[in-house]
Amino acid sequence: MTEQFLAPAVRPEEDELELSLRPRKLDEFVGQERVKEQLDIALQAARAREEPLDHVLLVGPPGLGKTSLAYIVREELGVGIRCVAGPAHERKGDMAAILTALEPRDVLFIDEIHRLSSAVEEVLYPALEDFRLDIVVGQGHAARTLTLEVPPFTLVGATTRTGLLTTPLRDRFGMTFRLEYYEASDLGVIVRRSAGILGVELEGDAADQIAARSRGTPRVANRILRRVRDVAEVRHEGVITPVVAAEALELLEVDGHGLERTDRELLRAIVERFEGGPVGLSTLAVALGEERDTVEDVYEPYLLQLGFIQRTPRGRIVTKLGREHVGATKAA
Repeated sequence: MTEQFLAPAVRPEEDELELSLRPRKLDEFVGQERVKEQLDIALQAARAREEPLDHVLLVGPPGLGKTSLAYIVREELGVGIRCVAGPAHERKGDMAAILTALEPRDVLFIDEIHRLSSAVEEVLYPALEDFRLDIVVGQGHAARTLTLEVPPFTLVGATTRTGLLTTPLRDRFGMTFRLEYYEASDLGVIVRRSAGILGVELEGDAADQIAARSRGTPRVANRILRRVRDVAEVRHEGVITPVVAAEALELLEVDGHGLERTDRELLRAIVERFEGGPVGLSTLAVALGEERDTVEDVYEPYLLQLGFIQRTPRGRIVTKLGREHVGATKAA
């Protein structure tokens, strides 16, 4: 079994299942206590004033709950939500149509907001600050600007790479929250909650085993739980015991640090093909058969968190800890 739990693509049926596992209210959201505390105060204030919430930027690696928080903001405010992907809208007219279709105080959620085109950003600036659209009609000397009002709304932007956001766009967010990797104890709570929703029985420390190998990421924890459930139902009697969990995790090739086969291949590639590094990101992506952005956004952050790799001006290198993990000896 070689399924990669970090793969960006999700099967449609699993997408629906993931939606069912998401918390709907702020008090159901596990972890990220500082973020929740600040967001709760802002939500209460916005409700009391009957105003839209200040624009919110959510930053962090994939799977930590940025989309869930956007939906929670919608739920807590009792308003509508429109979700779009940054790369999907490149023309000014696309964004103008979305903005004019919003209802007062609605939430506009833009995932991968760092990938918005400059043309779309220009449309957003007056909408974010003054809730208006400036549309240029005609060309040359005959050109004139029409101003359209848009209803007051809240933009929730999600990004894995704040460094790619332009300064004018970043400055228009009233609140910026950075989501951190989760502690295993919090992931254990999430696994148990999800198991309850899925109707799966957990025994002993089975939830803790899954949590410990979920690389600090709720999305990964939920996906591993579903695969462990499959093993429990097919090979056993449906109950996830510690023994069943251990068997399933070994079958899934998820090691004690939560690394999957691709993670280990990345480390081995640097050690064995490039003598431990440094190696450029593009070269490494080609060696792995992965997209450059996938390596940088999906695989590297957790390896950096573990201290298994380092980024240097000349490229990526594997640390002593990384070498030890893949069983490599330090190059002479």
